[in-house]
Amino acid sequence: MKRSDKKDNAEYAQLKSKLYLRLITIALIAFVIIFILYVNVWHMRGGEWIVSACQQLFRMDRENAENFYTQAFRNNAELIWLIAIAIVFFILLRTILNWFTAYLRMTNQGIDALLSDESAIDLPPEMAETERRLTAVKTELEKRALEAELANQRKNELVMYLAHDIRTPLTSVIGYLELMTEVPDMPTQQRAKYTNIALDKANRLEKMINEFFEITRYNLQQIALAKKKVDLYYMLVQLSDELSPILAERGNRTVLKADENLTICGDPDKLARVFNNVLKNAAAYSYPNTEIQISACEKDDSVTIIFANKGQTIPPEKLQAIFEKFYRLDEARTSNTGGAGLGLAIAKEIVTLHGGTISAASQDDTIEFTIVLPKAN
Repeated sequence: MKRSDKKDNAEYAQLKSKLYLRLITIALIAFVIIFILYVNVWHMRGGEWIVSACQQLFRMDRENAENFYTQAFRNNAELIWLIAIAIVFFILLRTILNWFTAYLRMTNQGIDALLSDESAIDLPPEMAETERRLTAVKTELEKRALEAELANQRKNELVMYLAHDIRTPLTSVIGYLELMTEVPDMPTQQRAKYTNIALDKANRLEKMINEFFEITRYNLQQIALAKKKVDLYYMLVQLSDELSPILAERGNRTVLKADENLTICGDPDKLARVFNNVLKNAAAYSYPNTEIQISACEKDDSVTIIFANKGQTIPPEKLQAIFEKFYRLDEARTSNTGGAGLGLAIAKEIVTLHGGTISAASQDDTIEFTIVLPKAN
């Protein structure tokens, strides 16, 4: 017997015991009734009662009544008792079915309470396991309803954020283009300046829209990973060099601590996107003139990469939502400083596709992002 079967038997032991007890009780009662009828009625005064009834009801004389009793009852005693036992069995079966239907009715009442927001699920003690499971389902449904409500609220916020973020660069593009249209004799240098600004805003708008479609593709699981052996150390060095101009604007720099021979199996383009997004986030929220430490090491069959920077401590309630789509940590993440707030969400999706995890921690003006990836796959 499987462990799950043993568990189910133990969970419903009280219900089965009660049903067995009821069945045995009614069987004993039926046996006692049949025994009393057989001993005290059939073998003693039963025949006399039947003969007397025939004399009174059908006006028979004593001899004819006795002959009728002998022919109809004595000679068919076995058949009569079989019919009596069948009747008792039918009554017993009907009683048992009534018990089962009563439990089904109580289960239906529990299901009605499950669908009700106010009613509590209350079943008999022998159905405690059913009550527990229905209560668990009701709790899960209430949890999902709350999550759906929060998702709908976040969707509305998403529309508002996207409308704001897209409208800002779009307004700039339209404004500069209209200005150049209204002033056809604008100096060439000034026209070139306005054209470059409009192009920069248009590129920014394209980047935001691409981020939006990219996270949608990850949600629909339309991304295929092209895994191969990746030189992780070289990738982190290259990434640090590429972002050094951005970091230098505020006096930040990266410090890498990792084994030069450290490798990993994964999609190099997607992993580079993860590390790029995390490092850009660290740059955006680092104190000026501080280091961003990147460390990587192998542990068992996985590789752990940690990005640590000095910045304002993130409250726990915000830290839990930092990987949510379109989440904005504070006013620093506006349309002037980044994309649509999808960088960390995209990073999480990519890490999850690789079978890894990503988490964030913050205390004492230090922010750490920890990425754990399987070394081989």
